[in-house]
Amino acid sequence: MKQMKAVELLTATGGGTLQVAERPVPEPGPGEVLVRVRATSLNFRDLLVMDYIYGTLPDVVIPLSDGAGEIAALGPGVSGLSVGQRVAGAFYPDWITGPITAAARARSLGANMDGMLAQYALLPAHAAIPVPDHLTDEEAATLPCAGLTAWNALFEVAGLQPGETVLLIGSGGVSVYALQFALMAGARPIILSGSAEKRAKLAELGAETIIDYRAMPDWHEEVLRLTGGEGVDAVVEVGGPGTLERSLKSLRIGGTAIAIGFVAQDGAGVQPRLLIGKSARLQGMTVGSCAQFHAMNRAVARHGLRPAIGHVFAMDEVQAAYDLLRKAGHFGKIVVRVD
Repeated sequence: MKQMKAVELLTATGGGTLQVAERPVPEPGPGEVLVRVRATSLNFRDLLVMDYIYGTLPDVVIPLSDGAGEIAALGPGVSGLSVGQRVAGAFYPDWITGPITAAARARSLGANMDGMLAQYALLPAHAAIPVPDHLTDEEAATLPCAGLTAWNALFEVAGLQPGETVLLIGSGGVSVYALQFALMAGARPIILSGSAEKRAKLAELGAETIIDYRAMPDWHEEVLRLTGGEGVDAVVEVGGPGTLERSLKSLRIGGTAIAIGFVAQDGAGVQPRLLIGKSARLQGMTVGSCAQFHAMNRAVARHGLRPAIGHVFAMDEVQAAYDLLRKAGHFGKIVVRVD
């Protein structure tokens, strides 16, 4: 039987240990495709899985939700896809379309089912999403979580329109994608960064309004000043307890805060009056459906958008990739090539 190289994450029994292992190459069953993975990328969620704070997990799992490559084999009954076609895996393979449900999010790649950090991965055919031709494998591997989360937050949840203003926090994968999508849509992004080096990179991507949150700890006041006292139409809220109160203070009356993360843990609780007084909406969300993935890819292809990649590691350097993610020492996305 043909063997493949895979990274295994030992969760409950191994305390989050990563190891490179040999496994049999899986065979696609009815309605499945086998993908030869070429590149993967990391998200903050992968640290939660490693630290065993992401629900019930198997003792051993192939990590990472995000990966791209080409179809190596089709299972019985698969149509509409072809061997050699370049695809990325859907974060929630059972969320095909429509609103999210318990069933749609019951399984997710790289958590309670094997993910993409292996030479080959099995996917339901509908969850193998064709990627834009102009993207490299490394770029395509950043789409499934960070890209789709930013897309869903801006256009599905917030309904962002040209000319509207959106507040973005930091220079991680979701925020940088949201910056690119907002500019693409003709909206006005205001983005926060405490690093001069990262502010320069944000400016290179087209950001015109960047706030140094270290120099301005009450950055919501600067957001209000920049918007003539009105506030922003939407906030893509990746910080959580450490930023949520100031994000809500930055909103206009009737604005929307989309809660997608909690990378800033230090902070007090939020007073309901901030929502009530502004008639604001605080909406939690997670990634997106296969249908939304297709829609995002059409826009990415139409505009020739190229994802921002900060670091690329080899497969046997995966621990270093996780370490960089944990200390937030990156700009944009961290990618691991699958050799």
